[in-house]
Amino acid sequence: MADMSTVRNFLSEETGLATVSTTQKDGRVLSSVANCGALAHPITGDECVALVSRGNAARLKHIRRGSELTVAVRRGWNWVSVTGPAELIGPNDPTEALDADAVRILLRDIFSAAGGSHDDWDEYDRVMAEDERTAILLSPQRILGQAPN
Repeated sequence: MADMSTVRNFLSEETGLATVSTTQKDGRVLSSVANCGALAHPITGDECVALVSRGNAARLKHIRRGSELTVAVRRGWNWVSVTGPAELIGPNDPTEALDADAVRILLRDIFSAAGGSHDDWDEYDRVMAEDERTAILLSPQRILGQAPN
């Protein structure tokens, strides 16, 4: 049976490339591809699936409205999907639990967990702020998949 260790292993390959889906207001599903990683939630410490999204991405509006998030990862003939509620942390979704510097580090941590690296973190931080990038933290409630034994 798939669990978060399976999800973590899948995401550690191919820089965390995954299909990310939310539900639009009219009930249609919106899917896109994003780089995701597994890490400890910065407030609760629970393991979650995380990604960074542009501040104007439609998925953020869907999540704010209450849409759950599904992240599906395929590697060869094997796959795993994670579904659950998502929390947003960013310039348009502040939390009292994290100050601006902690959010800046969180965006770096998610990028790194998704297999990213950067030669100039100051430039990375500048672009993240300019794009109003937001952390999306998926709390896994349902994990399905077909993974190798």
